[in-house]
Amino acid sequence: MFDPQEVRKGFPILSISHSSGKPLVYLDSAATSQKPEVVIDAISNYYKTSNANVHRGIHYLGDKSTRAWHDSRSTIATFFGAEPEELIMVRNTTEALNLVAYNLEEKIGQGDLILATQMEHHSNLVPWQELAKRTKATLGLIPVTEEGMLDLDWLEEKIRREGDNIKILALAHVSNTLGTVNPISKIKNLFKKLPFIVVDGAQAAPHMSVNFHALGVDFYAVSAHKMLGPMGVGGLFVKKEILKTMKPWLFGGGMIDEVEEGSATFSEDLEDKFTAGTPDVAGAVGWAAACQYLSALHMNDVFTHDEELIRYTLDKLTAIPEITVVGPMKNRSGSVSFLYKGIHSHDVAQILDSEGIAVRSGHHCTMPLHHAMHWVATTRVSFNVYTTKADIDTLVVALEKVKKVFHG
Repeated sequence: MFDPQEVRKGFPILSISHSSGKPLVYLDSAATSQKPEVVIDAISNYYKTSNANVHRGIHYLGDKSTRAWHDSRSTIATFFGAEPEELIMVRNTTEALNLVAYNLEEKIGQGDLILATQMEHHSNLVPWQELAKRTKATLGLIPVTEEGMLDLDWLEEKIRREGDNIKILALAHVSNTLGTVNPISKIKNLFKKLPFIVVDGAQAAPHMSVNFHALGVDFYAVSAHKMLGPMGVGGLFVKKEILKTMKPWLFGGGMIDEVEEGSATFSEDLEDKFTAGTPDVAGAVGWAAACQYLSALHMNDVFTHDEELIRYTLDKLTAIPEITVVGPMKNRSGSVSFLYKGIHSHDVAQILDSEGIAVRSGHHCTMPLHHAMHWVATTRVSFNVYTTKADIDTLVVALEKVKKVFHG
């Protein structure tokens, strides 16, 4: 088991002080993770030693850059239990999910049913809303119970009544607000006729081992910046048999086969077909370095560390009378969100910031969930491999200041 106190020494930003002069306590990793020095160095080294466009230059640097691109794709795919050909490089999870919605449009028609969940991030909800509008399909949301779990009884009844009409099921692997780990395999097994299953894996990838082939879903979307990698790069994993039928959605150099004055044909190579223009090679290199870093820590140990932090945080926060934790008390990962009685989450976050503590406040891009639960807003603390129990202790002490400011 790794020692988070030792791990955090490899993250330069965690050694800086807050503007207040207090030590920085970063509890906003679900929004974006901090980056270890090895990732920063990998990106810097690429630009120092290998920067050139890929596939286009018959020269030394062009070869180095192309090798870096392909090697990085291979490293990332292996980390997720997939083949390089099954990975489409994108900017982020949001772009990946929009790509899926665009490609499934021809599979959906009037009267068909798209299912998402009430806990979805807007990135895995709005694309399906728009797809339903364009195709005259119906969008249904699987309700969330008071305990923060998906209502599988509701889903079973929906499948019993309308199973043949369900064409797409979109859900988060881990909720970014509730921390709920959704039972992907159990939900899959409820369907006799499987729809296309689209999983938002942004919050799962930093905390647990994800094997795309073992999950058996059709699409799995992730962002590098949630899992110690750089911003602006992410991936969509697609079953190869589906990928072969998909059409490109960006057109230009790199993904073409031949171009005439009035027409073009596109590459049959699955890696090239979905890579139009110059790719973010440095981003891929940085993401690959993050995957190697996490692999060296061992994802089973990362998961255990996360579980310990969740239990510790739940114990500490539930002992504070003014606080109500939202989401399940078990089967959760990555974060803990809460309500502070009589105080808006933005005020809580502002006072915590004055103590050097970074948290997230608001709807967390899950407005339908907040409306359904009648929450004005919530405060979220979230973790990564560098988070320690001492960070949580500092949070608890700072929450006393919230009480003093508003309740005297």
